Amino acid sequence: MNIRIYKFGGAALQHAAGVRNVASILKNHRDEDLVVIVSAMGKMTNALEQVHQAFVAQKDTEIWHSLDAVYQYHQEIMKDLFPDKNHAVYVDVEEFFDELKTFLAGKPGEDPDFDYDQIVSFGELISSTIVYYFFLDDGFPCQWFDARKLIRTDHTWREGRVNWVQTNHLIMERVKDFRSRNLQHKKLFLTQGFIGGTDDGHTTTLGREGSDFSAAIFAYATNASEVTIWKDVPGLLNADPRLFDDARKLDEISYAEAIELAYYGAQVIHPRTIQPLQNKGIPLYIRSFLLPNGTGSLIHDIDTYEADLPSFIFRFNQALLSISPRDFSFITEKSLHLLFGLMADYRIRLNLMQHSAITVSICVDEDERKLPDFILSLKQKDFQVRYNKGLELITIRHYSPGAIENVLHNRTILLEQRSRSTVQYIVNRI
Repeated sequence: MNIRIYKFGGAALQHAAGVRNVASILKNHRDEDLVVIVSAMGKMTNALEQVHQAFVAQKDTEIWHSLDAVYQYHQEIMKDLFPDKNHAVYVDVEEFFDELKTFLAGKPGEDPDFDYDQIVSFGELISSTIVYYFFLDDGFPCQWFDARKLIRTDHTWREGRVNWVQTNHLIMERVKDFRSRNLQHKKLFLTQGFIGGTDDGHTTTLGREGSDFSAAIFAYATNASEVTIWKDVPGLLNADPRLFDDARKLDEISYAEAIELAYYGAQVIHPRTIQPLQNKGIPLYIRSFLLPNGTGSLIHDIDTYEADLPSFIFRFNQALLSISPRDFSFITEKSLHLLFGLMADYRIRLNLMQHSAITVSICVDEDERKLPDFILSLKQKDFQVRYNKGLELITIRHYSPGAIENVLHNRTILLEQRSRSTVQYIVNRI
């Protein structure tokens, strides 16, 4: 099979004009076998997270006010795309909202992360339904598929772990059946990013910005010829253009370099996206839906890198924890084993670690859902914990003295760590 995977994020679909633009891009690839993966529209994942927060807190007025904002947003887009109020899209979207309302009329479960997946996943389901009907009306034959029935995960809510054997089988069977019924005129296979499902029929999500990972999953399962992630930037940049006026495009980088950048927090690529593609040698393109004829960036199997071009990655809202045994004994392998076990239990992502004889310093995301309980557990295990919040973690790949000087202006260094190719600073603004 010569299948291409295209993924369009929320920025590409944030309004009716965006949906039309996506359709115009795909018309240039009408004769190809395409799997198109879409995210929730605009900032709807954030909006549905507000619904979830109100639901968990049982703030009834806020639940329905937040949900109405989500509803009206989609209604405005549909009114623009489908002037006929009797169009089938209104019925299908209304059914999704009715299903969501039924869930919200109940009580929160014991695990708020489970409730999160059941609520926030509607963003992708509604978005893909609107896109599906517009494609049909625009003369682009396609078929809608439910990713919850194709990507099989465990019960790790908000970060579903993929069962690759089951998922590969489910996707391949569905894609083969789809293609066998459409040999004369190729159609578009349309589905959702970010979401999956368990064996017992519950919805899971794959982690924030997980639609990129969904694209990699489909590519791996179908042995796709390539994956393209369509963004609002011209390609993979060496810095966030909102922070650096002189950010430059990386024309091509290796899988290994892309994994490093994603691990350190580069926003363009989801951290889990690269490995499935690398395992099968599937090239990944980052292209702009605003400049669809641009060259974009290519991630594939090469060894070279533009050595004179450093990459800057900023992670904000960081916490630096200094952890010591209460009896001031040495940090031993047993201490580290206990620390990492607690991090795994609370699903704390480690962004940087450094230790001395009696202290371990770790930099983690300042996540108020997890961090307070994690710190409490450390104290209950006879650790002394000191911490700073509201920090920045700056990573520079392929650094130079000038690059370092450029980013440390007006910042106080709390911790520094460097290797031959990477330097990291935990800093506080002066």
